[in-house]
Amino acid sequence: MKNLFKTKGQTISCLTLIMGSFLLFSACGTSVNRVQPGDERDLSGYWNARDVRIVCEYLINDALSSPRVAEAIRDRGGRTPMVIVGRFRNESSEHINTAIISSTMETVIFNSGVLDFVAGGDTREDVRAERQDQQSWASEETVAALGREIGADFILTGSVRTIIERQGNLTNRTYFVTAELTDIETNARIWIGQHSDIVKVVRQPRNRI
Repeated sequence: MKNLFKTKGQTISCLTLIMGSFLLFSACGTSVNRVQPGDERDLSGYWNARDVRIVCEYLINDALSSPRVAEAIRDRGGRTPMVIVGRFRNESSEHINTAIISSTMETVIFNSGVLDFVAGGDTREDVRAERQDQQSWASEETVAALGREIGADFILTGSVRTIIERQGNLTNRTYFVTAELTDIETNARIWIGQHSDIVKVVRQPRNRI
């Protein structure tokens, strides 16, 4: 009988331990909260999605309001100029996916209705490969013709740089994003813009002895 009670007591203790462990792990589990666009927290002090939106919208709007760009558009006889988005170089001190900057620039340009863009980079190579493949395998009625691409009038390129200042447990990061619109036929720069208003002060906890 004593062994029976002992066994029951051990069983209850094991169950209590298991339940306690389950509750502990549940409390320490991953938690995810969705936020609305524009409400993102700046968790690390590094470049983030909100910075991309702010910078791209500012630079494209600055380009579209430039008298030189307006003159270049008029010189096309009222035709909507075509832009190809080239490389945005990351010359900063941190990892920045500049492909996100390029794609956001394309979106802002397209939504403006003032400029249009043609595919570049990997997309252009994929389209060309598909068009070439159709020459051998697609029917005559549906094959895409060669030599019908729309040439771009301008190319948009740029770079991201940072200036970092440190003092004690404070770090000041200033982001300089430069964009340039170049006439492809003449190589003339028709617009240069820079955004340098993204400044972040990061306070690190002091080391405790």
